[in-house]
Amino acid sequence: MTSVELSELVDRQKAFFSTGKTQEVAFRREQLLKLRNLLLQRQADILAALAADLHKSPVEAYATELGILVKEINYIRRWLPVWSLPKLRPTPLMAFPGVSKVLSEPYGCTLVIAPWNYPIQLSLMATVAAIAAGNCVILKPSHSTPACEKLLAAIIGSIFPQEQVAVITGGTEIHQPMLAQKYDFIFYTGGATAGKKVMEAAARNLTPVCLELGGKSPCIVDSTADIEVAAKRIVWGKLVNSGQTCTAPDYVLVQEDKKDQLIELMRAAMEEFYGENPVAADSGLSSIVNERHFFRLLNFANGNNPANGRGIPCCSTSPTYNKEARKIKPVILDSPEPDAPVMQDEIFGPILPVLPIRSVEEAVAFIRQKPEPLALYLFSQDKATQKLVTRSLRFGGGCINDTMLHAVSSHLPFGGTGHSGMGSYHGKAGFDTFSHKKSILTKPTKMDISLRYPPYKEKVLGLLKLLLK
Repeated sequence: MTSVELSELVDRQKAFFSTGKTQEVAFRREQLLKLRNLLLQRQADILAALAADLHKSPVEAYATELGILVKEINYIRRWLPVWSLPKLRPTPLMAFPGVSKVLSEPYGCTLVIAPWNYPIQLSLMATVAAIAAGNCVILKPSHSTPACEKLLAAIIGSIFPQEQVAVITGGTEIHQPMLAQKYDFIFYTGGATAGKKVMEAAARNLTPVCLELGGKSPCIVDSTADIEVAAKRIVWGKLVNSGQTCTAPDYVLVQEDKKDQLIELMRAAMEEFYGENPVAADSGLSSIVNERHFFRLLNFANGNNPANGRGIPCCSTSPTYNKEARKIKPVILDSPEPDAPVMQDEIFGPILPVLPIRSVEEAVAFIRQKPEPLALYLFSQDKATQKLVTRSLRFGGGCINDTMLHAVSSHLPFGGTGHSGMGSYHGKAGFDTFSHKKSILTKPTKMDISLRYPPYKEKVLGLLKLLLK
């Protein structure tokens, strides 16, 4: 799609938005119902596309992509009539008599840029929120997952006219002309480097943005934790989608007297979950998205740099990798150097560094030195420790005694802070993100107090002090 064609598409969407059709709540709910029904009808195609692009097993694909979407749409459709109502607010004495209310109004033409790691869920979750709020949407799926990109274009194209919801496809050549357009809101999910470029482009037109980024999400395990449960839940969270999850535990900080036990239990859990040969085509472990990421991760897994720690594979007898299937055997890195290469950027793969700590306070100090993570996980039975960690550190969201599950709730806002992003979505948070909150104060005209108008007398000052307390 050329820059001219993109500009024309944006103009058509703004023209359609100006008709007011998308502001009708019944229309929005109808559109969401059509999308939900078609997703269920195309379930086999969706699972096949996810298998083709990422080798996702049917269970993992349904649980982390299609099932979450259907649940989210059902939840939003149920509550949308309530969320869309004007919300009454108190009116201050200075403006009395009057009625104050807040209206939720859509922005207009919105751009949603989605990543490749959950290509169906993360493309449509934000799109659903935008539609629910009454916006038109231009969706840009990732070109790194071509089967899903093609399917999304077909699904969206069969329900929505392009002037309401459109999918644009293509690789890096489309990015510059896409970001050059003047949208009313931009929603981006992906890495921080590209996120800065999105924000820079948005700033030229003062376009509001929501950035869902990532980062190195830590996991703390203290001496009071149930180590057996912690091991399984950490491994589960780490290896969903082969670690290619923005909220996956990126590294573990464990009290030193529990480190060896935790590592052994996690190694055993990896083998229990994915068998003696996790890189086999039918192991259930997802593929790495492309060769570039595959070789980047393989460099860590092979233990070529001693600073990255001692590599402990889940199964000593199976191959380290399967190049044809783009699979890498899960590896635990025991005690890497804090400034090792593997500790610099988000890993985004089945490699888990484990660092010993003497205390939770040491873990807190370590995390504070790094950019704010998207997620944080704590395994501890101690209430004081739970309070210390959750109140002392800035992070997007997280779990106590579990991993990842906070991100699947329609009742909890999901988003980052600082280096891990800005803004949130899921459930009502998504509706609010794609809505401008317009404040309206309505005054009657029958009572018009003359004291508000100049010339002012001295007694007005005393009255103002009373009203503005």
